[in-house]
Amino acid sequence: MKCCVFVCLQVSYIIGVNGTDHIDHCHYRGFVQDMEGSSVAMSICNGLRGVMHLTTDSYGIEPLDSAPDQHLLYLLRDVTSQPQGCGTHQHEPSNATGHVQSEPVEVHHGEHRRRAVLHKTHYVELLLVVDNDRYNYMNQNQTAVREEMVQLANFVDSIYMQLNVRVVLVGLEIWTHQNPISTEGEAGEVLSRFTQWREKELVPRRRHDSAQLILKKSFGGTAGMAFVSTVCSRSHGGGINAVLVFGQKIIPAFASIVAHELGHNLGMNHDDGRTCSCPVDACIMNSGTTGSRNFSSCSADDFEKMILMTGGMCLMNIPRPDEAYSAPFCGNGLVDVGEECDCGSEKECEEDQCCEFKTCKLKSWAQCAYGECCYNCRFLPGGTVCRSSEDECDLPEYCNGSSPICQSDVFIQDGQPCRNQKAYCYNGKCQYHDKQCQALFGVKATAAPEICFKEVNSKGDRFGNCGYQNFPFKKCESRNALCGKLQCSNVQGVTVFGKVPSYITTRIGGAECYGVDFNLGSDVPDPGMVNEGTKCGDNKVRRTWGEGGCRCGATVRSPCQNAYPRSESLLICHTLALKA
Repeated sequence: MKCCVFVCLQVSYIIGVNGTDHIDHCHYRGFVQDMEGSSVAMSICNGLRGVMHLTTDSYGIEPLDSAPDQHLLYLLRDVTSQPQGCGTHQHEPSNATGHVQSEPVEVHHGEHRRRAVLHKTHYVELLLVVDNDRYNYMNQNQTAVREEMVQLANFVDSIYMQLNVRVVLVGLEIWTHQNPISTEGEAGEVLSRFTQWREKELVPRRRHDSAQLILKKSFGGTAGMAFVSTVCSRSHGGGINAVLVFGQKIIPAFASIVAHELGHNLGMNHDDGRTCSCPVDACIMNSGTTGSRNFSSCSADDFEKMILMTGGMCLMNIPRPDEAYSAPFCGNGLVDVGEECDCGSEKECEEDQCCEFKTCKLKSWAQCAYGECCYNCRFLPGGTVCRSSEDECDLPEYCNGSSPICQSDVFIQDGQPCRNQKAYCYNGKCQYHDKQCQALFGVKATAAPEICFKEVNSKGDRFGNCGYQNFPFKKCESRNALCGKLQCSNVQGVTVFGKVPSYITTRIGGAECYGVDFNLGSDVPDPGMVNEGTKCGDNKVRRTWGEGGCRCGATVRSPCQNAYPRSESLLICHTLALKA
């Protein structure tokens, strides 16, 4: 076997619940010399352990329990697990309420082929949360849990590099005393509780793009569940990942599950039933967890579509050195403390005009090497738009002329009227039924008359409901009908998701109502639900209520921890405090 060249030392700092930072000097990333497309993720915290992804196969290595100075090298495809699956809660590009899918599992590994779907590197700021059962299973050893999770994040990052995406661990929370939410019930219920807790408790404490909960339990045939296209959402940017048996040999396969759920956050749907190119039998986004580290062409297309349709602006933020918890190391492609730039490997630096390889310093004539406000190694003039407004509830940002970084994203406070007083702002988007129908059914679609919502959503079936919990579907009361399943008119086709849904057409008087069910699994809702924050009456908006339900509640102006007044009656919220 060829030797391994480690070009990235990932020295990780992890933040605890009490705010204390811990440092780990033992996690490495690299590649196999002279082997195009290979990648290596290793830890030397307690012996040598990690994964090597070669051209045709992938290997794991770990110390022997009986002789820690000796190591076992094995093919990852020889590691098997019990059949399981994933659930996805899918959001529309307009920040819609999502859907979830369920999937069967077998673990086998395969060939790696790097494919950068977009020229620009995207950065996912990942925060991992470990439940109390997992902590107790590890004998309440925080160091062991921390090392395991850093290793897991290292593996996930190595998987995503093929899409020109860097996954940067910005925080780890371990529930050392008890779980702050109940983890009982179905996967969809736990996901709902976790994302609500995340929005209230975690987002204000630590900026991140996606939070993934690591659970030591089984949901039967479901290994995980996540919202789709919500990586930049403060309310739904997360997922859950469950495994009952969690040994060192399982970590590479479990990294594939976490990569799968994170993939849903990044807009990726399942490969099943679609015409996808995959270099192995099954890729990461197959409906069953496969242990694969390959993304299919469909996944690449889905990710690119998510970026183009929703902007994915949070993925353009290059993690600041103090956020990424990575000690200075030149060559990892991340700008660390003490560095002016970092163009990565020697080969990557050959294409960089501004940054010097090995020193990670700017060339003598350069002002900058990266960032939305850097062009040809020079700062763009102050006042140049670096992030355009995506919605009337969003605002543009401008370069200041002295920094390569675009100014912090800002948006109008939740609950502010928009669309000529006919809707309200929520998460930087003006939420209204017509827009959601157009996202599902094309630009000519409109919301059906209110009578359609009241009649169809009162039935409590898969085409008309106000959510569900353990089945049956919940019937909508008349006052909550506009909060349930989306009912549309003038439907010409589905334009967003790869799955072919089921339709129902209901005629009520002279009105024609179209409902849709995406048939994505028995334990999760679909993307046909009305979006959170959508107007359902005067001073009232759609709110998630209880577990698996929704109702029409009072409009609430969200507090801005960082804000400045645009006028006497309008606050502008900074996403440094509340990330949209």
